[in-house]
Amino acid sequence: MLIRNAPDVPRSEITPKSVYLQRRQILAGIAGLTGLAAFGSGLAAAPVAAKRSAFSTDETPTRKADATSYNNFYEFGTDKADPAANAGSLKPAPWSVKIDGLVAKPATLTLEDILKPVTLEERVYRLRCVEGWSMVIPWLGFPLADLIKRAEPLGSAKYVAFETLVRPEEMPGQRGLFQPLSWPYREGLRLDEALHPLTLLATGMYGETLPNQNGAPLRLVVPWKYGFKSIKSIVRISLLETQPPTTWQALASDEYGFYSNVNPEVDHPRWSQATERRIGEGSGLFAKRRPTLMFNGYGDQVAQLYAGLDLRANY
Repeated sequence: MLIRNAPDVPRSEITPKSVYLQRRQILAGIAGLTGLAAFGSGLAAAPVAAKRSAFSTDETPTRKADATSYNNFYEFGTDKADPAANAGSLKPAPWSVKIDGLVAKPATLTLEDILKPVTLEERVYRLRCVEGWSMVIPWLGFPLADLIKRAEPLGSAKYVAFETLVRPEEMPGQRGLFQPLSWPYREGLRLDEALHPLTLLATGMYGETLPNQNGAPLRLVVPWKYGFKSIKSIVRISLLETQPPTTWQALASDEYGFYSNVNPEVDHPRWSQATERRIGEGSGLFAKRRPTLMFNGYGDQVAQLYAGLDLRANY
């Protein structure tokens, strides 16, 4: 499996260590807050205490240059190189996230509000794309559960819906007569999936602030699901009683289901999911391929969430 249970992890691997978040022009004036970098255009980057999580994989991370230049982010273009080329126009500050729906404490929180009480962790997670490629990325972030619990979900809440920013003046993929997707980009999880300790809100990667093309300033990472569930540049989180619509399911429900768990036994209609290509390990006909693992290798941690659920029908 890709990760080990906490009791099996040597203490040396979870000793707190300093990593550096090189922040860009955001939230000036809050230097010195616990667990945060020094934000602001005139402030130098400050060390952030971030422990390497016991949930981390031991696999070698993908090269940063590959992980930041080979991306899916249709708001900046449909080619894998488009986000890195076009995302410089995104202004990730100021930023706020609306939390609403079936919660006792709805709010619109600034990024400062969100980060102030949290302690960042480094989690080396594997990311598996439905197109047959994968990466291993050291994320910096905190459990989504920490934020959801602050809003105090009502007993009737069963799902969590997410929305991405709509800002055509900064996102060239949202401009023009013919759009590849409908905006805003939407995703969703069951509440128990959202509250699972593996589910991460990422604010950085490779010890640095999250690049625009990778979903700055706040993105979701759900390591046992296909990568399109990892919604980027989040501006709204809503708790609902009924299953929310999602962008890819609405576009092609026969190809992209709501659950989107990595399952090598369920092929995409146009290709097999049985194997995958790790980015950085060759390309074309000579690319190395490896078997795809059920739940992306996180089955020991998440399989119980789907006990009794037909994972072929609920793909």
